[in-house]
Amino acid sequence: MTYCLGIKVKEGLIAISDTRVTTGTDIAIKKKISILQKENASMFIMTSGLRSVRDKAIVYFDEILETSEFNKLYQAVNAFGKQVRRVAEEDRATLEKAGFRFDLNTIIGGQLKDDEEHKLFLLYPEGNWVELGLGAPFVVIGNSGHGKAILNRTLEEDSDMKLALKAGFLSFDSTRVSSNNVDFPIDVVLYKKGSFQLVEQRYTQRDMADISAQWDNELKDALVNIPGEWMDKVFDKLPK
Repeated sequence: MTYCLGIKVKEGLIAISDTRVTTGTDIAIKKKISILQKENASMFIMTSGLRSVRDKAIVYFDEILETSEFNKLYQAVNAFGKQVRRVAEEDRATLEKAGFRFDLNTIIGGQLKDDEEHKLFLLYPEGNWVELGLGAPFVVIGNSGHGKAILNRTLEEDSDMKLALKAGFLSFDSTRVSSNNVDFPIDVVLYKKGSFQLVEQRYTQRDMADISAQWDNELKDALVNIPGEWMDKVFDKLPK
């Protein structure tokens, strides 16, 4: 399983991805974020699903980039969607015969030269997509159940990028402690609106150990500090 998170706030974009890949009983560390950085063109791609499908779609898309140039990000998203459908036509039957479900969800974010602002898209396995607006400032693919609560409670379109990255990390960490198939290291990509420059950083468990421990302690303290008078009605009914 995978944890990939894309966040869009007014200031820019944040992408967070774990790196754990599980094949049977084997566990490997592999990058799940692909980056395109050219003059006046910045784009990242994160995927969740079968690694073989992802790798093949990325190779096909890279070939398209050698001969094609896109001015707006949605055009690149369309082109990647076509490659996903191409892989489906080639491999779906064989994969399903072997007991695998054809599956590739993709987050694509960035800004190309004719985009008025930074963009964030969710691409489905069928090749169709939706654009994430500021009213829906984040999208998670992969193991998405455990980490959404903090994002829903804290993220707004006016949140600055530092706050968004904090919330994003804590969302990943909540998923990590609740699941055995999501883990460090994590890759982080930042993009500031209009900069046409992606910044990338990898964090290990050692890098983030103090932050994880602090969050655990603050959650426990917050729970203790929540008033308890509302519970008296039911606890008073217990036998003395």
